[in-house]
Amino acid sequence: MELDVLVIGGVGIDTIVRVPSLPLADVDTVPVEPIETYLAHTGHGVVLGCHLLGLNAGLVDVIGDDPEGARIRRTYDELGIPLRVVLHPSGTRRSVNLVAPDGRRLSMYDGRHPAGLRVDPNLWRPLIRRAQHVHVSIMDFARDALGDAIAADRSISTDLHDWDGRNDHHKDFATASDIVFVSAAALPPDGVDWILANGRADVVVALAGADGSYLHVRGEPVEHFPAVDLPGRPIVDTNGAGDAYVAAFLARYLDGAPWQESARAATIAASWACTTPGTHTNLITAEQLALHTRSLP
Repeated sequence: MELDVLVIGGVGIDTIVRVPSLPLADVDTVPVEPIETYLAHTGHGVVLGCHLLGLNAGLVDVIGDDPEGARIRRTYDELGIPLRVVLHPSGTRRSVNLVAPDGRRLSMYDGRHPAGLRVDPNLWRPLIRRAQHVHVSIMDFARDALGDAIAADRSISTDLHDWDGRNDHHKDFATASDIVFVSAAALPPDGVDWILANGRADVVVALAGADGSYLHVRGEPVEHFPAVDLPGRPIVDTNGAGDAYVAAFLARYLDGAPWQESARAATIAASWACTTPGTHTNLITAEQLALHTRSLP
């Protein structure tokens, strides 16, 4: 196989606005630091994180024939990460993220693609056959790839983000995946149980921000993995932390590590991502992860 991980969907452009506080004051004007834009979004974070951790990773997606799309194609060419895209007139996805001094954020996401968008499945089918693992972002078009990955007998993961446990949009992804990541922020108490009862998942990881993560392995007790503090690296920006977690978890999983070891490595990677401003600007490398894994209890 030529790819360790194929990521389907989820690249775009982030505009980061560093604000004095969240929520914002009710005023007409808020002075802020220089506003920056970054190549970002969930699929990009996972594929870049996997790439920096030494995996052969590639991405397929729908983007626009616009300056943002050109930036994506140019950057992937420079990084040497395989990229296949379909161009759509609705343009490239964007997000404006407000970031407070303590690293908390408010994301305003402009998905811009029309509901029900479908693309030629040959965008991903040849690469699924060449990949060991498929990570499917919750883009509407990407749900069509789930059946192809199952038919090819590939392991599948997804990140449901802030799923409320009820929204039907997420359910295909939740039930088709072997590994499910989900934010604990909006998840109801029965959310993880629903995934395990109705889907294929062997493991569900609930990401809880500053509280770390909770590892739910089918048939085993829940395990809590607290967030870690990295010496000399204070938290400044939580953008991309979840994607860094997913990438490191998958890297250890694909290396044959136990679920618990995968969660520990992912916790370190997520904390690392929070210590630099912007989105996906300094994801952890394999060497850095190995160093901190040895040094932390």
